[in-house]
Amino acid sequence: MTMIVPFSRIYAAFAAGYLMSYLFRTVNAVISPELTREIGLGPGALGLLTSVYFVAFAAMQIPAGLLLDRYGPRRVEPVLLVIAATGTFAFAAADSLAGLTVARALIGAGVSVCLMAPLKGIAVWYPPHRQASLAGWVMVAGGAGALVATTPVELALRHVEWRTLFVAFGAVTLAVAAAIAWRVPDLPRAANPPSLAEQWAGVRRVFTEPRFWWIVPVGAIGMGSFMAIQGLWSVPWMMEVEGLTRAEAAQVLLAMGVLTLAGYLGLGLFATRLARFGFGARHMYLAGWTINLVALLAIVLRAPGAPIWWCAYGFGAAANILAFTVLNEGFPPALAGRTNTAANLTMFAGSFVAQWGIGVVADAARATAGVSVAGGLRFAFVLVLALVAASFAWFLVGWKRHAAPPARAGA
Repeated sequence: MTMIVPFSRIYAAFAAGYLMSYLFRTVNAVISPELTREIGLGPGALGLLTSVYFVAFAAMQIPAGLLLDRYGPRRVEPVLLVIAATGTFAFAAADSLAGLTVARALIGAGVSVCLMAPLKGIAVWYPPHRQASLAGWVMVAGGAGALVATTPVELALRHVEWRTLFVAFGAVTLAVAAAIAWRVPDLPRAANPPSLAEQWAGVRRVFTEPRFWWIVPVGAIGMGSFMAIQGLWSVPWMMEVEGLTRAEAAQVLLAMGVLTLAGYLGLGLFATRLARFGFGARHMYLAGWTINLVALLAIVLRAPGAPIWWCAYGFGAAANILAFTVLNEGFPPALAGRTNTAANLTMFAGSFVAQWGIGVVADAARATAGVSVAGGLRFAFVLVLALVAASFAWFLVGWKRHAAPPARAGA
């Protein structure tokens, strides 16, 4: 039986955690000039450093899914956030690529359930027709984190060092951990909790479900590349290819974040209402990724009005949160932690490949073709565009087959 928990009771604590997660994910885009200058990082090294967040994040997904389904968000997320805070303090103190990399990995592992924890609670506490809207409200907090990581960080860097900012970020992360432990209720405890073998059987079920492999490519490639570009390569592209200053690039990134936030807010306000008229989560997912793909094409082709296309790129990507809703339509709530983290694993694995790969491809193009940094980035973005288009085509191919979700029976 679904147990209704007042959303206002849990939202602020969960939202603060996801805000910090998204801030950590994207802040390197703005501090990249400092990292390049102080540590002497080239594009490949910078991409590797930033993408380590995604590696650690992805590595935690399956274990985190097992933990969330067994112990619930209140018992899991605060512990991991303490690990994130430790990594944040270590990042502030590091003075080498190795030190920064280890610290960044701790941050990624520590914030690995900041979205999955509230989604698990939503799947258990609320009826299916409300879940898309509530997930949208959680994503609003992520959008706010992306905003904080843009112009506000750039303005703060005019007055304090980036290391000082990270010390402050670590302190806030510890406060969020305490708030979640205080405000979020425990999940109902099962009288006979499943064994580890039974939990792993649920993981295998997720990975053998055709519906999972229908959803995964767009998330892994489309959202994976979006997170890589938003979190690092957007600012280098705007500065090297479009000729903007860092302040101007940060302003465009801020505008893109505002539109992404608007997309999440729109889902929060209207997804439940639209579902009543037959425009379900999968339709909104399709519409969002259509906008995202068209916008990325315009960015790569240097179409006039670049800031508008960057904003559309972010607005369309907001639909990604619906991947979890569409996926969970085919699974029971008891598997929600494992289905969500399995999908998230593929997205963050894709983010790692894209974030590091863009830097590697750009370096390789410069070395083999003798092009400039801008030319190398153009080559890498064209490759990303081709892969996103292929994943979108796969989603369209499976549209009719997966129009009706399988029955949510049996855990």
